[in-house]
Amino acid sequence: MMPESHSTTGTHDPLSTPPPGCPAHGLGLGPGGLHRLHEAEDLSELYEQLREQHGEVAPVLLHDDVPMWVVLGHTENLHMVRTPSQFCRDSRIWSPLLEGRVKPDHPLMPHIAWQPICSHAEGDEHLRLRSAVTGAMSTIDHRGMRRHINRSTQRLVNRFCEEGRADLVSQFAEHLPMAVMCEILGMPDEYNDRIVEAARDMLKGTETAIASNAYIMDALMRLTAKRRAQPEEDFATHLINHPARLTDDEIGQHLRVVLIAAYEATTNLLANVLRVVLTDPRFRAQLSGGQMTVPQAVEQSLWDEPPFSTVFAYFAKQDTELGGQRIRQGDGLLFAPAPGNVDPRVRPDLAANMMGNRSHLAFGGGPHECPGADIGRAIAEVGVDALLMRLPDVELDCDEDELEWRQSIASAHLVSMPARFAPKPPQDIKQRPGRAPVPPQRPTWHVGTPQPQPQPAAAQAAETIAPQQPVPTPEPVRPKGAWRRFLMWWRGY
Repeated sequence: MMPESHSTTGTHDPLSTPPPGCPAHGLGLGPGGLHRLHEAEDLSELYEQLREQHGEVAPVLLHDDVPMWVVLGHTENLHMVRTPSQFCRDSRIWSPLLEGRVKPDHPLMPHIAWQPICSHAEGDEHLRLRSAVTGAMSTIDHRGMRRHINRSTQRLVNRFCEEGRADLVSQFAEHLPMAVMCEILGMPDEYNDRIVEAARDMLKGTETAIASNAYIMDALMRLTAKRRAQPEEDFATHLINHPARLTDDEIGQHLRVVLIAAYEATTNLLANVLRVVLTDPRFRAQLSGGQMTVPQAVEQSLWDEPPFSTVFAYFAKQDTELGGQRIRQGDGLLFAPAPGNVDPRVRPDLAANMMGNRSHLAFGGGPHECPGADIGRAIAEVGVDALLMRLPDVELDCDEDELEWRQSIASAHLVSMPARFAPKPPQDIKQRPGRAPVPPQRPTWHVGTPQPQPQPAAAQAAETIAPQQPVPTPEPVRPKGAWRRFLMWWRGY
C-alpha cells in the first residue's frame, strides 16, 4: 500500500521518530522515517531508493523537516507541469507555509517565496507577464547571438591560451553565459568579473548573497531606466515596449529571472559537456571524428545531467492523485528532471544513445516551460565547438575522481576543472578561420567591345618609363562547399 500525503496539520506522531541511538539517525532520516533530501550524500542513489520504496512520487523532507513530495517519474513530472488546473507555482497556497512551519529564514525561501513574476503567476496575470517575456525573446537575432558567443569564447580563451593551463569552470563556463546574457539584455558594459562573482555568490546563498543580489538588481534597474529614455534593439527595450506594459519593477524582476536562470543553467550545462568530452575517450573520439556533433553531445548531457536536478516547486490546487499517491490540496511537489530523465520506463538502458531525442525534462514543460531553451543550447553548442577548435589537444589536468561538485537539492555545480594544452597565441576575436580572399569586384558590364578605362596620370607616366610586364593570372578562388558554408553559418560567421 502506498503511503498517503504528509500530514497538513503540522503534527507528527512522536512514536514514528527514530529513538535515540537508532541506526536511522545519521542516515538522513527524519520524522516518519522520511528521508531528508538536504542530508543525502548521493541524491541520485537516494532517488532510486525512493523509487523502489514508494514508486514514481515519493514523500521526503526539506530543511527543518518541512514535508514535500518529489516527483520521480517522467510521465508524472510532465502531467504535473502540464496540468495547471491541478498544480500551480503559487506558494501562497502551500500548507506548511500557511501553518507557519516554513520560517522566513528557511534556506530554500529564496526559491519558494512567491514573487509577482511570470514563473509564479497563474491565469490572466501569467499570460500578461509571460507574453512580454516570450515576445521579447522572439526578437533575438539568433545568428547574431551565435556570432557573439563565438567572439566571447575567443576573448575568454585569449585570457589563458598562452598559459597552457586553465580552469575551464572558473575561467570559461562561469563567464561565457554571463557575457552573452549581458549582451542580449542590452548591458554589455556591465559584464566583468564582478558581476560573475555576484551571480555565483547569490546562487551559493552566502552571508553576502543579499548584497550581491542588490548589486545585480541595481545594474538591471539602471538598464531599465536607460532603455526607457534611450530605446535600442535589445531584450530590455522589447520587454519595456511590449503591449503588456510592465512596470519598471516588473521589468527589473523579469530581467533578473532571465539573467540568473539562464546563467546558472548554462554554466552547469557547459561544465557538464566539457567534463564528458575530457573524461570519456569514446565520447571525445566520436566528437572529433564527426560521429557525434556538438549539438548532439549537448542534448545527451541534458538527458544525463540536466542543469537543474529539481525545480522548486509546484503546489496542489485540490485533492488529487499522482503516481499512485494521494496528494492533498496545499501539498508541495518538486519537479525533478534528474530522476525523471532516468525513469526506467523511459530509459530502460541508460547506456543507450539518446541522440535526436529531445523529450527530456531539462527545460521543464507546460505553461512554465523555460522560454530561453534555444539560448542555452546555443551558448553550449557554439561555446564548446569554438573552444575545441582553439584548443584541440585540451586534456583534463587531474584524475577524474579528483573533480569536486558543490551539490544542492536544486543542482550539482562542478567546482573546478583543471585542463592542460599546448600554449597557443591569442587570436583576433573577429578572425574568420579559413576565410578565402574576396575576389575583386567585376567591372561594369558592357555590350560589345569594352571601352578602355582611363588611367591615373602617375600610372601613365610609369608606363612610359618601364616596359609593361605580363600581368600574372590570379589563382582561382576555391568555392566553399556546402558543409563549409554550413559550419561558417553555425559558428556565427
